[in-house]
Amino acid sequence: MILHCLKKETWERVKNSAYYSSESLSAEGFIHCSPIEYFHRVAPNFKEIKEELLLLLLEEEKIDAEVRWEDPEKLGRAYPHIYGPLNLSSVTAVLPFLKDEKGNFIKNPELIDYENK
Repeated sequence: MILHCLKKETWERVKNSAYYSSESLSAEGFIHCSPIEYFHRVAPNFKEIKEELLLLLLEEEKIDAEVRWEDPEKLGRAYPHIYGPLNLSSVTAVLPFLKDEKGNFIKNPELIDYENK
């Protein structure tokens, strides 16, 4: 199971479509994702975003596009990158991106359940 974070307004716009393409797919050639266990490391990147955010839980085996696990920072932690549009049939769950009063990520109880599977 891997995660992709996006704005709620974006999800509302695309959720009934077959595929979703992020800005990073156009700019960098892939859609950024994270394994559940490393998401706390990328969550600070979303701290300043004021819009409501969601987490898509994706079943990697159901993703049509190529998924490459890459370690761009060479720190021994690989992250999944989706090299093509994301087929929304791979979305297992949509969860709120929870934050505390300072804007720091709070791990959803549901994520803990998925992480332990």
